[in-house]
Amino acid sequence: MSLTLEEALASLRVLALPMRTTFRSLDVRETALIKGESGWGEFAPFVEYSDQESLPWLESAIEAADKSLSPALRELIPINATVPASNNEAEIEQILSWYQGVDTVKIKVGTGIKEDLARIQEVRKHLPKAKIRIDVNGSWSLDDALININAIYNEVAGDSLEYVEQPVASLGELKQLRELLSASVKIAGDEVLRKAVDPFAVNLEGAIDILMLKVSPLGGIKRAMDLAIHHKLPVVVSSALESAVGISHGLALAARLPELDYACGLGTSALFNQDIGDIPIIDGAIKVKNYPIDIAQIERHELKGERLEWWRNRISRVWNLRRPA
Repeated sequence: MSLTLEEALASLRVLALPMRTTFRSLDVRETALIKGESGWGEFAPFVEYSDQESLPWLESAIEAADKSLSPALRELIPINATVPASNNEAEIEQILSWYQGVDTVKIKVGTGIKEDLARIQEVRKHLPKAKIRIDVNGSWSLDDALININAIYNEVAGDSLEYVEQPVASLGELKQLRELLSASVKIAGDEVLRKAVDPFAVNLEGAIDILMLKVSPLGGIKRAMDLAIHHKLPVVVSSALESAVGISHGLALAARLPELDYACGLGTSALFNQDIGDIPIIDGAIKVKNYPIDIAQIERHELKGERLEWWRNRISRVWNLRRPA
């Protein structure tokens, strides 16, 4: 039997998880959990997202709470470290220490090329052999992307630059950039897929080389797998800064993809001061298994009153946007 709105709201737990470092301008991450026959689902669209943009996140949470999974194809998921847009040298060193054994680092950039170069250089000082990924979140113009990518490649990264994630915002700009950039620099697409009205209708040919898959924004594990099959591109599975519940869904996707050629961005639990489950990183990888959720930690970080009601109302509104099965 499918989960109903009433059942979802009856099981609802709203959390505020403190961050170890500021990430995406957040020091606390709010999220909502619902529970069904198959376990916990997570509904964690950022608070500024519209109801329509939040709909796939709700579908993902319902799927996780409602549906059982096929058998996993692999037992270990290699992961990357994630470094926010900080130029505090001590902070960068500390963040890297949270990711034991990784050989790939994703670095947030787009704060100014001078600061970006210094941040990448600082990471390379501590992990000189690591593969470097930079994430721009679509904030560069086409001209700036060309100049900045060439500067990063030539001045600090060289052949360690694995890919540039969403350097420009639009599909058209991505196609132009792909034509102008050296083939040795790969482009990964994130927002171009997950913010599309219909991600199956987007023609990514000639625009990107690698596809980012995030379970929650794409509407669940099955839909993310269908998108990977449809677009026929190498993929990286990443998180959307969810709790251990959402991370477990990303791991489930990564474990079931036919091919997984790149380390995944599923180590973001390390950015939380406290999470509701322990998903350890060992030798640069996370083991695929059922990680228990700590109910005491849920209760410790649970929100009541106005914030609970805000999330209840949000879920109800988004639920009403769903199409009948």
